[in-house]
Amino acid sequence: MVKSDVPLGGMAAVGAVVFTNPIDVVKTRIQLQGELAAHGTYVKRYRHLPHGMIQIIRNEGFLALEKGLAPAAFYQFILNSIRLSVYSNALENGYLQNKDGNIVFYRGMFFGALGGGTGTFLGSPFYMVSERCQVHDKYSHIYVNPLQLKAQQQAQAVDSIAVGFQHKHTSMIDAMQQIYKTHGVKGFWRGATTSVTQALIGSSLQIGTFPKAKAFLQSKGWIKHPVLLSFCSGLISGSMVSLANAPFDVVTTRMYNQPVDANGRGLLYRGLVDCFIKILRKEGLFGMYKGFWPVYFRSAPHTTLTFILFDKLLQLRNRFAAFKKTV
Repeated sequence: MVKSDVPLGGMAAVGAVVFTNPIDVVKTRIQLQGELAAHGTYVKRYRHLPHGMIQIIRNEGFLALEKGLAPAAFYQFILNSIRLSVYSNALENGYLQNKDGNIVFYRGMFFGALGGGTGTFLGSPFYMVSERCQVHDKYSHIYVNPLQLKAQQQAQAVDSIAVGFQHKHTSMIDAMQQIYKTHGVKGFWRGATTSVTQALIGSSLQIGTFPKAKAFLQSKGWIKHPVLLSFCSGLISGSMVSLANAPFDVVTTRMYNQPVDANGRGLLYRGLVDCFIKILRKEGLFGMYKGFWPVYFRSAPHTTLTFILFDKLLQLRNRFAAFKKTV
C-alpha cells in the first residue's frame, strides 16, 4: 500500500467539498421540508436549487451557503482518505483487472463498498453534525470557531425559512460536547447504519463506474486530454450514484436530524426500515426523491472534482518520487 495515497484522497475531497457544500446545504433543507406531510399539503420554502440559494442568501447572507463546511471537510477527508486509497491501491496492484488487463465492474464495486463503508462509519460523527449545522438558524456562529459541524448546521435557518428540527448547535465543538454529555460516545454513531448503507451503495457505484467509464472512453479514443477524461468519467459515475442513492440520502438526512429522547432513541424514526416505510406512506415515492436535482448537481461535480484533484495529486506524488531518485 502506498502510504501517501491516504492523505491525497482526503485532500482531493476537501478541495471538492468547498465548491459543492452550498448545493449540499440546499439539498438538506429540501429533504427536510414537509417532513412526513403529504405532497402538496405544505409550503415549499425551497422550490428548487436556484430558489433555495436565493432564499438563503436573502435571509441569512451569502456565507450561510457554507454552513457546516468544516465538519463536512473533516468527514470528506476521513471518508476519501480511506476510500480512494483502497481504490488506488487495488487498481495499482491489479485487483480490479482480469487476466486481459480490463477492469472488472463487480471488483470495482466491491473495493468501493469496502472503502466507502469503512470511511463513512469512522467519519459518521462529522457527517451527523454537518447535516444538523446546515439547518441551523444563525450562520454567524459558524465562523466563530473554525471547527464547525456539518449535518445539523446545514438544516438550521431563520424562522421564516426554517425546516426540520433545529438542534441549535453553535459550532462543531459545541455540537460534539452536547452529544457526548447527553448520549455518550455511542451518540456519535446514532444513525450510522443508515449512512453506511448509503455509502456502500454510493461508493460501490462511484468507484465501480469511474475506472470503467474512464477505460471505455480511452479505448474508444473519444477523449484524450487527461483532465477532460477524468471530468467526463466523473460525470458518468456521479450520475449513476445520484440515481441509485437519492432515496438513501433522504433517509440519512432524516435520521441524523431527527430529535431524540433522553435515551438517544429517535422520536420520529426507529431505524432505517421504519424511516423508509413512513416516508413512503406519508409522502409517497415523491418523498423518497426529494432534493434529487441538488443531489445530482452535487454528486456529479463532487465526484468529478474529487477524481480530477486526486489524479493531479497522484501525478505530483509520482513526479516528486521520480525527482528524489535522481537526486
